Amino acid sequence: MLKTNKLGKSNLFTTEISLGCMSLEPFPDTFHEMVNLSVEKGINFFDTADLYDRGLNETLLGQSLKEKRKEIILATKVGNEWNNDGTSWRWNPGKDYILKAVEKSLKRLQTDYIDLYQLHGGTIDDPIDETIEAFELLKEQGKIREYGISSIRPNVIREYLNRSNIVSIMMQYSLLDRRPEETCLDLIQKSGVSVITRGTLAKGLLGGKPSKSYIGISEQEVIKAQKAVETVSKDLGESNSRIACSYVLENEAIASAVIGFRTPEQLANILNGKELPNLSDKEVRLLTEETPALVYENHR
Repeated sequence: MLKTNKLGKSNLFTTEISLGCMSLEPFPDTFHEMVNLSVEKGINFFDTADLYDRGLNETLLGQSLKEKRKEIILATKVGNEWNNDGTSWRWNPGKDYILKAVEKSLKRLQTDYIDLYQLHGGTIDDPIDETIEAFELLKEQGKIREYGISSIRPNVIREYLNRSNIVSIMMQYSLLDRRPEETCLDLIQKSGVSVITRGTLAKGLLGGKPSKSYIGISEQEVIKAQKAVETVSKDLGESNSRIACSYVLENEAIASAVIGFRTPEQLANILNGKELPNLSDKEVRLLTEETPALVYENHR
């Protein structure tokens, strides 16, 4: 069974495991199969973006969830504007662009409202107040229920926490990327905002894929972390992927871990009908002692 957590100060309750649709291949049959299977397994939160597959990801998700719209929480992102020939995109957090982009997302998603609309990035040099104005206007119009940002930049995160009514921040966080633990997670939680994690399985390294270096962590260090996960998973009779998910969800700031399931087998590996295990202090120590606690070097 999946637990649900309140998203910030909103009235949205998301399952602790959610589906990151970016990983799904843009083929209707397999896409719909994975979305429908996720719903059957209890997932209620689905994350996409207008950038993915130039909007096709939103279109396929809208088709998949049209009959289940009231049962799920639909999240998408905005801020990356494709050029006219569709070969590249530019960053555009401007109010006018956001107000136009949301109409296209609503159409592709076949819905008249988006549960969680997220800024897909952000820099400290953005017109932040203008961006916030756009999201607040969309809330007033009923086109979105809540808004958040997707960012790992501490300086950007602080600005939105201080100046906006965001309910969530999506950020990369895993046992192999513990940078949010330095200051971000505590700051976000104290602000009454929730974290949605991505990269929870570290590109599969924490779920059984062969070792390799990862975000500045050497392959040897990755191997140590993998062995620690395997030790805990064997002790608890769990899969490595479930232990990796439990680790991030141990932090009270985390509302949901977005996982890019590609196959039914990957889905069943984490959602096997049992609740995710709670890790003891000893088990958490075993995991963290074998992984370096990196910190953000830029955008502080």
